[in-house]
Amino acid sequence: MSQVLHGEGLVGLTEVEAAARRLVGIAVPTPLIQSDAVSEAVDAPVRLKFESLQRAGSFKIRGAHNFVSQLSDDQVARGVITYSSGNHGQAVALAGKLRGIRVVVVMPTTAPKVKRDGCERFGAEVIFEGTTSIERRARAEEIAKKERLIVVPPFDHRHIIAGAGTVGLEVAREWPDVDFVLVPVGGGGLLSGVAAAVKRMQPTAKVIGVEPEGAASMRRALDNGSPALLGSVDTIADGLAPSIVSQLTFEHARELVDDVVTVTDAAIRAATSLLIERQKAIVEFSGAAATAALLSGRLQVNGGRVAVVVSGGNLDPSFLPQLV
Repeated sequence: MSQVLHGEGLVGLTEVEAAARRLVGIAVPTPLIQSDAVSEAVDAPVRLKFESLQRAGSFKIRGAHNFVSQLSDDQVARGVITYSSGNHGQAVALAGKLRGIRVVVVMPTTAPKVKRDGCERFGAEVIFEGTTSIERRARAEEIAKKERLIVVPPFDHRHIIAGAGTVGLEVAREWPDVDFVLVPVGGGGLLSGVAAAVKRMQPTAKVIGVEPEGAASMRRALDNGSPALLGSVDTIADGLAPSIVSQLTFEHARELVDDVVTVTDAAIRAATSLLIERQKAIVEFSGAAATAALLSGRLQVNGGRVAVVVSGGNLDPSFLPQLV
């Protein structure tokens, strides 16, 4: 697969490597840990990439900082705004705090308190709008136009994708003979970035996206041949619930991703419980989705070496009594 020039086509490995250099001292190189519990359950060697241990609790700081660090002085002076179910908002808030930028985050009225509090703790101004990604994006763009703020999209930008791709870069460097890399899918930025890195470094490895059945926007786009708006979204994995993926992330998935599978909320809940009880890791439902594809049998790996991205750990503490 040939690399493309910056700003054209798919994100190239050189962009991901440049993002990795910008993230030195900012993002945590998260551990890729052998999981006896999951390995035994699926009879295959499985390692978990714990982005739940990342700053702000998810992989999102990688893309947010890669974007914010490339803003001009004029843009920094104007400030930024984003729209997010929570994790991207926290990451942009942190990236903005590190650079001394005003940050506004538009969140759904249903956003978990742990994610709302996280945005505010990092100094962001939080505004609530609707329950869908479409509603909060429209409100953010309206405010951006009125106040001349720079919009930091949650997934639809090559800087965001390249930053997220550093997750795949770390996996490929640490485990060069990996056979499968499983990635949770919301808007597709993480999947796009991981595929952009892994497929250039380990072309034989299969990159598999995992979505909730009730929010399968990437699977819908691939089946449809282009991004298509979901009529409704219904999942406990709030971080994986955009109503539509972008053209850019769709193109990455179409060209670089081997498959996108879906899992039930029950499977996601069961995987979350196992990771908390057996792995001693606090993970959110969205973060456990890729693990759920293995444990539920939705994906057969036939003994292959599997890296699973655990994308976030911002679990609403009120769920813990139900899960443990």
